[in-house]
Amino acid sequence: MIQTLLRNPLLLCLVACSTPQAEHATIPQDGFEIKAGKPVAGLEGEVHLRNVRQLTFGGENAEAYFSFDGKQLVMQARRGSSPCDQIYTLDLETGEERMVSAGIGRTTCSYFSRDDKSILYATTHLDSPDCPQSPPVVGGNYVWPIFSGYDIVRANPDGSGIQKLTDTPGYDAEATVNPVNGRIIFTSTRDGDLELYSMEADGSDVTRITNRIGYDGGAFYSHDGSKLVLRSGFPEDAAAEKSYLDLLAKGLVMPTHMELTTCNADGSDFKRVTHNGKANFAPFWHPDNERIIFSSNKDDARGRNFDLYMINADGSGMKKITNNPSFDSFPMFSPDGRYLVFASNRYSTGEGDTNVFVAEWVEEPEG
Repeated sequence: MIQTLLRNPLLLCLVACSTPQAEHATIPQDGFEIKAGKPVAGLEGEVHLRNVRQLTFGGENAEAYFSFDGKQLVMQARRGSSPCDQIYTLDLETGEERMVSAGIGRTTCSYFSRDDKSILYATTHLDSPDCPQSPPVVGGNYVWPIFSGYDIVRANPDGSGIQKLTDTPGYDAEATVNPVNGRIIFTSTRDGDLELYSMEADGSDVTRITNRIGYDGGAFYSHDGSKLVLRSGFPEDAAAEKSYLDLLAKGLVMPTHMELTTCNADGSDFKRVTHNGKANFAPFWHPDNERIIFSSNKDDARGRNFDLYMINADGSGMKKITNNPSFDSFPMFSPDGRYLVFASNRYSTGEGDTNVFVAEWVEEPEG
């Protein structure tokens, strides 16, 4: 997925129940310091980011997400001559990387289980060992393939013990985990549209969460497990709805218009957060469960520059976080809220390179 998406930033908006307990799930990291990578200069105006570190160096690296103890990342990357993205872990103390996926097929959307003892990701390799190729531009517009061979699997952190969690025809991917009860939220086309579903950690008790025309996906639970934030498409009229469904029938989605939405963990109280008509995606909850950090091209007339923004869950208080003239996305707070990890084209040394960065989060900048 990264191979095509990172060369065409517009596509990146497609490139992350039972009643949850009331407790807050944030886990203190006991003073853990990130030592992996190397320090790099922050950019002017990025007042919420301090002590920025670059964690990967070359290739296409993105969708890096913290373990629940805050000491590792799991991410997807395409390196060297490898034709398709694979899943890796990265130790935030030593910088050691380890491939988790099988090294064949295409993979996407990895996430740690609640106990950090296993890793979820979507893969096509159980359907075919070949690397499925992304489609060309369609009608002058970028599209994203919804590969029907994707299924969600669980594996040990060393890649062993692969267990298939989904087994229905069509696309199953974009799995993330409820930090309180371990339940999994994911996106599937099993009922003919791109909708959210939840399931238990072993793949049982699959429950449909959304039920509306338009892409609903890339969801993350709030830190108390009670809410979801996601990206959603909103076909504006009958013609747009038909175009969306026609493309979906061909296994394609056009990603240029996505808005942030929220709902309760069971799908109730579905609300729209953004209304700018641009590509808003990769949302994640701030530890206060009231604000959302996300990526958007809303301030670029050409639609190619993505930055990070923060917004209140009610749609108010929009604030720009990054100031990089190319691409910043896939933000995630560490479990204790001290760090923010994100993917960026900043400081790239090769064409198409995207790397993973981490910074200390500054809540209220001085001055």
